[in-house]
Order: sequence, then structure tokens, then C-alpha cells
Amino acid sequence: MVISLYIAALKEYLRDRTTLFWTLAFPILFIVLFGLIFSKGGGTTYNVAIVNLDSGATGQQILGAFQSKDLQSVFNVTPSTSVSDENTYQDQLKNGKLDMVIVIPPNLSSNAQSGQTTGVQLYYDASKQPAGQIMVGVVQTVLTNINQGITGKPPLLRLDAQSVNTTTLNGIDYLVPGILAMSLMQLGLFGTTLPIVSLRERKILRRLGATPLPRAALLASQVLLRLTITLFQTALILGIGYFAFNVQIVHPLQTAGVIVLGSLMFISLGYFLAAISKTQESATGITQAVNFPMLFLSGIFFPLAALPGFLGTIVKIIPLTYLADAMRQAMVNSTPDFPLTTDLAVITAWAVVCGLLSARLFRWE
Repeated sequence: MVISLYIAALKEYLRDRTTLFWTLAFPILFIVLFGLIFSKGGGTTYNVAIVNLDSGATGQQILGAFQSKDLQSVFNVTPSTSVSDENTYQDQLKNGKLDMVIVIPPNLSSNAQSGQTTGVQLYYDASKQPAGQIMVGVVQTVLTNINQGITGKPPLLRLDAQSVNTTTLNGIDYLVPGILAMSLMQLGLFGTTLPIVSLRERKILRRLGATPLPRAALLASQVLLRLTITLFQTALILGIGYFAFNVQIVHPLQTAGVIVLGSLMFISLGYFLAAISKTQESATGITQAVNFPMLFLSGIFFPLAALPGFLGTIVKIIPLTYLADAMRQAMVNSTPDFPLTTDLAVITAWAVVCGLLSARLFRWE
């Protein structure tokens, strides 16, 4: 009897091609994807602008150190000798186009010759952790090595590091918006796709569809239910972040708008996945296939700059990338990866497209 039931279940499993594909092929795709990510040689490259206002040898020595072969794999240097470029580069730093700006002051060489200590100005984004600390450490090491090369004198080069953010951010400030964005995704995918497919498999949707109840009313009630759960989940996460870790919300209304829009986007995506899933097993596989790449390729756990360049196109397609970026801008005023208008436009586009596809493909039985 057990063998007969086993054979029957195996045949049923093999007939479901969708489940077969996602349970067998997806793990292979997952291994290949992350094998390519983490097997690549080389580390992260930071975009750095250096404004050298010193016409002497010491300024050239600092610039040359950052353009040396030893640091070419770390820093992509854009040099300048114009005072006006300093403000331009700082604006690019605030917009996320640069990772660091170094300003070498005028008369640095003459001050060094006379034994006068002079500060080299460094502008960076302290919210990008641990990248900010890494960049400051490397710059400090370069200046220390140059100091040691000036024999018979005390340290002549001092690093004056300054964050471009108006608010002081730490690791948890950067992490909480990402966790909130991730929770909205999880609720939209697992909290929508699997329950809807279960209702369809148990013929409940079919029975409801045969009643005088308008289908639009049923859909609206389901969306409102998930928005209610979203608000409760959001309040819980933000409450813990505020009371336990003192995470402040810089733009409350903007944050609320991003949360509602992001929730609608992932609810729409959940309905679309439910529409193309035939069974609960296939729905689980498809949902996991969408969930895992978003977790690791959207900047939730580590900065987008840490990802290999060949993944840039995939990163820019994933909707969680834009939701996490918009959430950080709204909550903690973090330096953006994309303009906020771009984030909101992409999130809205995903919500509309998934909603239209869901309405076109959704099956009640």
C-alpha cells in the first residue's frame, strides 16, 4: 500500500512540469548565479574625485599615490586642479555618483617644507557602512606613508574627514529601511500568492465566483486585508527601530507614501504569481525563485557597489532595489543610488503592469 501510494504521488509530481522545473532547475540556477558573484576576483572599486589645489611636489605625490598600480583596483580617480570643481564633486557625492572627494589645499608643499601641519580634506558618505570606514582608512594609510617619507620632521599631513550627510547615521539606521522593504516584499509574495492558490485549489474561489458577490468587492477586501497586515507589520518594525535603537524617521509622510506604494506593488506581483501558478507546490517554487534573487541583489544586505558590474542590468530591473533605495531616502535621508522620482516611477510601473497582467491571467478555478 505504501509503495502504491508512493508511486501515485511520484507520478502526480512528475506530471506537474512547473513544479518539476522550479524544484530541480532553480537550485542549479541559484548555485550558478551566486557562484559567479562570489568567485569573481578583485574587490570593490570606489569612484573618487581629487581636487589638487597645490602646485608643489607634495600635492603631486598624494595624487600619484592614489593613481598608482597598488590602488588602481580600489579607486577610480578623477583628478582636477580647479577650485570650482570642488562644489560640483560634492553635489555628485550627495547624489551617489561619487563615493569620495579629496581636496588637497593650496600651499601644501610650502607648508610641509616649513614644518607646518596641513589638513587634507576628505568628503565621504558615513551612511554607507562599512564602505565609508574602509575609504577613510585607506586615505589615512596613504597620508601616513607620505608622512613617513618626509624624514626628520613631525607628521605634516592631517586627514580632515567630513560626512556629507546632514544627519548622523550608523549601521542600524541603514539596515532598518532595508528590513522594512524586505518585509513588504515577503508579505506581498508569500502572504498573497500561496493563500490565493490554496483557495483556488480547494474550490473556494470557484464557489465565491458563483455567488452574486461582485468579484471586484472580493478583490478589494483581499487587498485591504493585506494592507492592514502591512501597517501592523510596519508599525512593529518601526517601533522596535525607534525605541530599541533610536532610529529616527526624517520624512514621516514621505515614508508612509513609499510604504503604501511598495505594498501595492508587491501585492500586485503576488497576484500575478498566483495567476500563473497551477498548484501550491509550483507557487512555492516560483515565489522562492522571485524572492531569493531580490534578497541578495537589491542592496538589502550590502551596498550595490559591492556587486560585480555584470549584474548591473539585473539589479536595475529588480523592484526591491528601488523600494529599498526610496525607503532609505525617505526614512534616514541616506545618499541615493537613484533619484527618488526614478524609484517611485519604477515602483508604480511594476504595480500597474503586474496589476494588469493579474487581471488578464487570473483564474478562479
